[in-house]
Amino acid sequence: MDSQRLILFFVFSFSVFLLLDAWQRDQQPVTARTAPASNAKPAQLAPPTPSEKLVASQTATPPEGATALAKGETVKVETDYIRAEISTVGGDLRRLELKQHRDIEDRNKPFVLFENRPDHVYIAQTGLIGPGLPNHRTEFRAQSGEYKLAAGADKVEVRLEAPENNGIKTAKIYRFHRASYVIDVTYEITNQGTTEIQPFAYFQLLRDSKPPAGDSAMLPTYTGVAVYTEKEKFQKVAFSDIDKNKTPYPKNSSDGWIAMLQHYFFSAWLPKSGMPREFYTRHLEAGLYSAGVIVPTGTVEAGKSVTLTVPLYAGPQEQDKLSKIAPGLDLTIDYGWLTIIAVPLFWVLSWFHQWVGNWGVAIVLLTVLIKLLFYPLSQASYRSMGKMRVLAPKLQKLKEQYGNDRQRLQQAMMELYKTEKINPLGGCLPIVVQIPVFIALYWAILASVELRHAPFYGWIQDLSAPDPWFVLPILMGITMIIQTKLNPEPPDPVQAKVMKIMPIAFSVFFFFFPAGLVLYWLVNNVLSIIQQWHINRMLERTNLRQPHKS
Repeated sequence: MDSQRLILFFVFSFSVFLLLDAWQRDQQPVTARTAPASNAKPAQLAPPTPSEKLVASQTATPPEGATALAKGETVKVETDYIRAEISTVGGDLRRLELKQHRDIEDRNKPFVLFENRPDHVYIAQTGLIGPGLPNHRTEFRAQSGEYKLAAGADKVEVRLEAPENNGIKTAKIYRFHRASYVIDVTYEITNQGTTEIQPFAYFQLLRDSKPPAGDSAMLPTYTGVAVYTEKEKFQKVAFSDIDKNKTPYPKNSSDGWIAMLQHYFFSAWLPKSGMPREFYTRHLEAGLYSAGVIVPTGTVEAGKSVTLTVPLYAGPQEQDKLSKIAPGLDLTIDYGWLTIIAVPLFWVLSWFHQWVGNWGVAIVLLTVLIKLLFYPLSQASYRSMGKMRVLAPKLQKLKEQYGNDRQRLQQAMMELYKTEKINPLGGCLPIVVQIPVFIALYWAILASVELRHAPFYGWIQDLSAPDPWFVLPILMGITMIIQTKLNPEPPDPVQAKVMKIMPIAFSVFFFFFPAGLVLYWLVNNVLSIIQQWHINRMLERTNLRQPHKS
């Protein structure tokens, strides 16, 4: 490929990459919204009502009065993985600290997923639908104010009891497990009345649309709802879709789950497969959104009891564990539109990490492996570019000979390429191959919680964040300048200036990229320089330095 086409192709490819990011940001906005006061609908704070498709014979009436997130007593729970706070109002899970992960701004503190602050709300709520049954506004009674996973125990159980109503006794039970982010939420309903009842249970996630701390406009990530069913598979439901009452997901199903996603972490309600369910999303007052699922508890005859358990996952997006928890749960990790490449890349990266114990070193080894896999393509490309470099003086003479007659100049250049057996497009192939790999690795590094706060060496203490001292982007820019020197200089002065500016321009782009990605590109450039220098040396010593017949 000649220099002009190489420049245009490289600029076009990166432009497409940036435009795709901008498109995704526009289609899946993450900016916070607050509903206008005139459009607020306090009635939406009531529990949801099952549709006629879920229940044909019964219509639940939401209870009146009370406000959302009323204050109650706090029940504290601690396991080896989490610290949780449960409110006696509704039995809401209102705070959840992940002890194995650090806060983005203060690494001395654990990461907080669920919280209820004036400037940020993200909690898990549940309740029953039916006359007189407890919901997320009912005051429960706790047996204790603190629970802790005992040494040697596999789980800790928190039991909350609702006031008895018309002979109906209800208990809400949380079960926290050792070494797990799965929390079982169980309703135990005992009917001591004289008639049977047919309650429904709802499990919802309530939050505002505020993006998580650390999310930036340069590296946007998705914050919003996702629904999965076996038939329709994984579907995102942006907050803007909820604002417009769009429902791009199946409302009724016998399988699947509903989740609230953000960068690196998420929460999801996971009803048992085979159980009928109805998914719903709603825009509430004060800029809050709810996403949940309604499931039937079954008929509770007089003198009988039933239990209903729906697990809640609230934790990190760990690639190797999610698919074992529920079908499709690993799809919550957003690897973008090149998932088919990003997933195996991350698998290989993880394998290297298990071997060397350092994610930065694993990225270096992955770069070397990719370079070896594409070595035949790179060899042919660099040989073509090397021949072009050796032919540069002859191309310059042709330009001087034909002056401004561009048509005759192009014909003479093509004849020279044919005589020297050079393919001017030969330098394009490695770039074509590397761009999808580069973008896939970008998403793999950006989306993988395993690389969050993962150190390399020295000043690089987080491979998922930009280099704080810009050392890697500057080094990468230097390697690009060296590569430019090794390539044939364009005969056009404008093209030559563009080639000199490109390393600086791309270095500025990489200032905002994760350090792990810049490390990959830096190592790739160094290996390319070595390979290209070696090929140039070989070509300069062979037939291209010998005189050719005109």
